[in-house]
Amino acid sequence: MNASLMTLELCVIALGTMLLLADFWVPAERKKFLAYAAIAALGGLLAISFNGGGICNPGSAFNGSFVNDALAIFFKRFFLLAAILVLFIAAEFSTRLAEAVSEYYSLILFALAGMLFAASSNDFAMLFVSIELITITFYVLVSFQRGKINSLEAGVKYLILGALSSAFMIFGIALIWGTTGELRFDKLAEFLARTPQLASSQIFLLGVLLVLVGLGFKIAAFPFQIWAPDVYQGAPTPTTAFLAIGSKAAGFVLLLRVLFTAVPAVAHQWTNLLIVISGITILYGNLCALPQRNLKRLLGYSSISHAGYLLLGVAALSANGQAAVLYYLAGYLFTVLAAFAVIAIVLKNVENEDISSLAGLNQRSPLLAATMTIAMVSLAGIPPLAGFFGKFLLLKAVIEQDATHPGYYCLAFTALAGVIISLYYYFGVIRVIYWSREPADVVAIELSSPAKGFIWVCLAGIFWLGLFPNTVLNFANEAAAALGK
Repeated sequence: MNASLMTLELCVIALGTMLLLADFWVPAERKKFLAYAAIAALGGLLAISFNGGGICNPGSAFNGSFVNDALAIFFKRFFLLAAILVLFIAAEFSTRLAEAVSEYYSLILFALAGMLFAASSNDFAMLFVSIELITITFYVLVSFQRGKINSLEAGVKYLILGALSSAFMIFGIALIWGTTGELRFDKLAEFLARTPQLASSQIFLLGVLLVLVGLGFKIAAFPFQIWAPDVYQGAPTPTTAFLAIGSKAAGFVLLLRVLFTAVPAVAHQWTNLLIVISGITILYGNLCALPQRNLKRLLGYSSISHAGYLLLGVAALSANGQAAVLYYLAGYLFTVLAAFAVIAIVLKNVENEDISSLAGLNQRSPLLAATMTIAMVSLAGIPPLAGFFGKFLLLKAVIEQDATHPGYYCLAFTALAGVIISLYYYFGVIRVIYWSREPADVVAIELSSPAKGFIWVCLAGIFWLGLFPNTVLNFANEAAAALGK
């Protein structure tokens, strides 16, 4: 059974349980430091994963339904790093959580455990269980500030739409099982290779489509994106940050597994569908972001557009496209968490999340102003930052396929149009920071040492991935190669 391959997941679950128990003995004024303890523990696990400590050894368990291949290891390290950075934001945000701070930290860890299981899923049953573990913890995390009507509203919307997407997914899995008798991704691919006529079976294709509907909800792709702006706006800022990067990345690793390991023949049949969804998602997210004044809502629509950009790599149906998706997620990790960290710190004691709240930030904290500016520039895809090189790789993967399908020309043009549109609202945030004519708060913002360290890590990641992409790109290429095995 080789259950030792699940050591990392079990360690994270144990750590989350320990944080829950620690709540009984740690005084209320010191519970913030539980986040730093969790950060140290996760940092240790991340370091061990690079040093051959046994928690990321390759192999498979539970009759092949759980795999530790290069793709799983890449995403496990990714999720560990994302959780570490989100916990830093949560520690800064903890003063706005009236109670149950340790429970909030532990729920982040339980969501992380679901993401780790998702990275290793090679079976539709494991896929569904990991998705539900992530989703159920986010039901609570989104509505955690139950004294705020916006948080409760966001939680209810996420619950209803999340339950609906889960229903679609489980029905799709049932149809796939009923027509093939297989749940394992690699076994399903072998079955389709032996019986190619099944790839045209309407019942089987409906099952695959329903599974993709459930995954489309997780990544906030059109037309399953309607929850994102309201949930991003109403949820606590650390939750929004974890949704933006952790939940989205979990959806993409499962999408890649399903399309390119389980049903590659169907993926190639649905080239037109993938191209259309990617293009519409890019345009919808960018156009709807233009009039937004709430910062988190703006980033919610921005997140939809970035799901569209990531789908460029999926629609390309190539190893280069898949590697570009992984690299783009790595750059997006540092960029979007830097933006949410600034929001959490600047608006710590302010209920108003309007863009005008950033007016005069360059005078209050030059470091935070520079960080938000660099994050917006990277999200817009301006060189030499991570966002530019990520978009370049995705567009390159699409253009390389233009000889196989004329739709790729239109998709590349749509992506470029989306980049141009996004310049307006991203640089609108920068304009408010430095050149706003509205009255500005002049009180200086004091940053704690951990907050400064967090900011510098994010800035270093944005510049490093943009200027020296080869290291992460090599990891991404190695991980993408696992999809074809």
